[in-house]
Amino acid sequence: MDQNSSRGTSDMDGSCDKGRKKESGPVEVQMCQSILPMHANHQGELGAGQLLKWMDTTACLAAERHAGMACVTASMDDIQFEETVRVGQVINIKARVNRAFNTSMEVGIYVTVQDVLSGVTKRVCVAFSTFVAKPTGTHKVSLKPLDIQGSVGEMLEYSLASERRRLRLYNEQAFKNLMKDYYNLQDKGLCSRKPVVPVVSTELTRVESIELVLPPHANHHGNTFGGQIMAWMENVATVAASRLCGCYPSLGAVDMFRFRGPSSVGDRLVFKAMVNNAFQTSVEVGVRVEAYNCEEWNEGTPRHINSASMIYYIPGRDAEKQTFPVVTYTTLDGERRFIGSIVRKRIRMARKHILYSGDEGPISVPWDRSNQVYLGYNNVAALTVLAGKRGWEASNINDKVGVYVHEEADKLSLKVEMKVKTTAFYAFSLLADLRLRPQWDQNYLSCEEVEKADEEETIYHIKCTTVNGSKSRDFVVLLSKRQPCKNGDPYVIALRSVTVATVPPEENSIRSEVKCAGFLVHEIGYSTCKVSYYNQVTSGVLPYVEGNIAGWSKSMEETAMSCITFLEQDLLTTQF
Repeated sequence: MDQNSSRGTSDMDGSCDKGRKKESGPVEVQMCQSILPMHANHQGELGAGQLLKWMDTTACLAAERHAGMACVTASMDDIQFEETVRVGQVINIKARVNRAFNTSMEVGIYVTVQDVLSGVTKRVCVAFSTFVAKPTGTHKVSLKPLDIQGSVGEMLEYSLASERRRLRLYNEQAFKNLMKDYYNLQDKGLCSRKPVVPVVSTELTRVESIELVLPPHANHHGNTFGGQIMAWMENVATVAASRLCGCYPSLGAVDMFRFRGPSSVGDRLVFKAMVNNAFQTSVEVGVRVEAYNCEEWNEGTPRHINSASMIYYIPGRDAEKQTFPVVTYTTLDGERRFIGSIVRKRIRMARKHILYSGDEGPISVPWDRSNQVYLGYNNVAALTVLAGKRGWEASNINDKVGVYVHEEADKLSLKVEMKVKTTAFYAFSLLADLRLRPQWDQNYLSCEEVEKADEEETIYHIKCTTVNGSKSRDFVVLLSKRQPCKNGDPYVIALRSVTVATVPPEENSIRSEVKCAGFLVHEIGYSTCKVSYYNQVTSGVLPYVEGNIAGWSKSMEETAMSCITFLEQDLLTTQF
């Protein structure tokens, strides 16, 4: 649903809900549709544009049921399409308000498809839209809060709605921060691709299409139906993607629709689409929508009413034989789009891990002297394998510190490289005693030695700071250190969580776990070394690094600089 620019941004002030009417609980609205040929594309699959129209309609009705008045869409978050829907199947769309803030509310949309013959039901996608009430005057409408007394799932979504809202708040600034970082990386030649022939110019994928808004395209408020606009956007984006790959690509995800203003019957809507960037198995297409009334049309002064980025994949069997061509840009705007696509991919990755990281199950393994050798070996081996992975993507680099990310399936890892003016052995000696880490790592409150098995294996109990108002966290880890076997090998300090009977969980702390982390120290010269820190992120570690992943914090860079200062001290303070 569309809205004007003064109402197009959701309320973000987080003000208290005092003096409101009696709270109401969430009410679910459902839409059920049998997929007919008229809903499908030439391959007999439900068009993504049609699905977006149904999703927007259902979500709007849920919002209006809660608000008791007309509502309009402010935005729709990232969508990941998991299943293809075909003619003859039945699609079910459920929507309910997850949480009402002051003048905005989040609506959760859950889409499933059922095969009529087998009865099997699969999830198609989950989406989250932000709606605001449409007042009759110019003042915003304060919404009644939800009374959450329902299922555990409803209570969880109520809580996560606040976290998703926090990410929306940070999104614009995070994008600016990461764009600046990636421009710096490009200047240093660290995020550009190696020349590959042939290279396709993104300009060759440019598509422009115009639509005249007629009464059937209007919603029940009199404005252009937002779902219709999304469907038209999907159409031009698909054409742009197909021009690049020479096949019929499949829409796999949408990177947030953001409505910036209204349009109405009689407007001319111009849709502009172009490939922003192509990765090995996906391509991002940017779409911009401009609206003109008759006067604006004659004057050539458009209104920018919507933008979105859509991610396409090569479907089915074709994906095994074909990858997207490597693309390049030829204009400054093309360069901005190219780098912006890398940043959006990074933000999508961050949102996925922050919002949907689940409990990995037990990570710690019982430790005693009988399995000491086995655990020490696996500890060092796991860190070595992690460090040897290919595909680390530079996130931010300066003269002394470089931060990199690596995603493989649902595994996210971080690497921090530091250039230190000291000997490799000296750095190794300081880092190998975790009792010293609170001196340079602000996340460490304390670190005590629990048991020293021998000169290479030590158990530590770490107490960390609170994050986002939750309880403090603590870790029990095995530290395994190894000196080089031959010239060129690094010093190794590996960490992983273990269970020790003498350190049970504490009531006032959250016992968290580390799967694989540690340092590799390489000697560069007699008085210079490279210290590389690795961490395979777990749910227990995520709160301490999520700001860096999402692009709204540089706490890891700050901690790394503090570590460098600590390591470049002149005096060795630890006995080994």
